[in-house]
Amino acid sequence: MPDGIQDKVSTPDELADIKAQLGEEQKTNATFKEAAEKKDANLAELETALSEAKKSSEASAADLAAVKEASNRAVTKYLAMVKALNPAIPEGMIVGGTIEEIDLSIERGKAMVASVKKALEAEASAAKVPAGAPPRGTISLEGMSPKEKIAYGIQQKGGVS
Repeated sequence: MPDGIQDKVSTPDELADIKAQLGEEQKTNATFKEAAEKKDANLAELETALSEAKKSSEASAADLAAVKEASNRAVTKYLAMVKALNPAIPEGMIVGGTIEEIDLSIERGKAMVASVKKALEAEASAAKVPAGAPPRGTISLEGMSPKEKIAYGIQQKGGVS
């Protein structure tokens, strides 16, 4: 036998204590095993829930992408329709990525067109020329020489000057 190891004989009381300790350790071990099994079951449930959440998230992302695509198509069609319905507004002024932005650009365009119309009307009314020839008036004979007066009188009678 190696040194330091001695055969020690246990007494019945010591054996009873060892058996009691062994029983407690077995109970503790059983409790830990039960807790580990519950933890594993909970972990499996959480992994399943996570997997389902990922699938749902991917489906929602695909749905969101489809909705965005449809929204973009609708905004593009709305923009084309608005441009067609507002020919007085320059096409470059009607812009926007959303319906609200397009509506705002239409309002700005209408305001600009109204301003230009008002300015053109004011300019046109200031430069009005009466229609037709001006009325004929008599020529003033003052300041004409006697020779010019005679030539004017002959011309009025239909003669040659």
